[in-house]
Parts: sequence; C-alpha cells; structure tokens
Amino acid sequence: MRVFGVVGWKNAGKTGLMERLVTEITGRGHTVSTVKHAHHSFDVDHPGKDSFRHRMAGAREVLLASRNRFALMHELHGEAEPPLADLLGKLAPVDLVLVEGYKRDAHPKVEAFRAETNNPLIAPDDPTIKAVASDVPLSVQRPVFDLNNTAEIADFILKEVGL
Repeated sequence: MRVFGVVGWKNAGKTGLMERLVTEITGRGHTVSTVKHAHHSFDVDHPGKDSFRHRMAGAREVLLASRNRFALMHELHGEAEPPLADLLGKLAPVDLVLVEGYKRDAHPKVEAFRAETNNPLIAPDDPTIKAVASDVPLSVQRPVFDLNNTAEIADFILKEVGL
C-alpha cells in the first residue's frame, strides 16, 4: 500500500492541506483513504445512542452500519495504541493512503508550515520529511512548495509514491 504523510505542529495547516490533497488526487482518478492521528481522547459516538450503549455495556467492537456508510469502533480497554502499520492493515486497498500526524513514524511525509505559529521546522532533523509546504519562502535541504499550491504538492507526492 502506498502511504504518504502530512505532518506539522498545531495550526500549521495540516488538515486543510489533507482535504485539498484528497480532492486533488481523487479528481485525477486515484482512490484515496486517510488516517488521522488524534493526540487526545476522542469519540465518534454519543451518549444515548444505541451503539454508545453497546460500548458502555462492554462490547469490544461495535460496527454501526447503514446503506450509506459503516463505522467500526474498537475499544482498547487500556491496551497500547496500535501502531500505524496495524491500522493501515485494516483499510481496504486503495491507490494511496494519506496520513495526518504520526510524525515519528518512518513513512515519507510533507511538512505543513505556517510562519505565524512561531514553531520550528521539523524537516531539518527528520529525513522522512521529503518536502515542506510553507506560507513563506524557506531555505531548507528539501523541496519547498507554496502551502496553497495543492496541484504542485500532489504532483510531488504522486511522483514519490510511483503513481
């Protein structure tokens, strides 16, 4: 499975870039799935819903399905967070999986960077970052793209993964 990541500090523009890349790459006829890492506790379920009640009763997994989509919720019950490779194995085959976050994993990545956040660049110390998408000109030993030039960033990613 071809995997490419988007990383960066908070408010660097990762999610917007991911959204634009999915639109751009699927618009070119490729199938894309995404993985988003959350550093905090999250829930896609809501108290009072049947699926929430199943989970609270102790179900290990709850699969919620309709004619439009399905969602599988797996409770870890104190187990370690699964590695990205394990999660990728749960996805149906596609041309490309775009991963938001997981900055310490070994897959290739583009770093989203906004100067206004005053955060340091990750790229200089991370060889898995193959390019930077920035809102300001930068001098780094990687290709630098305009953060808003989605087509050019998509071209780079597709070339990197062989699509």
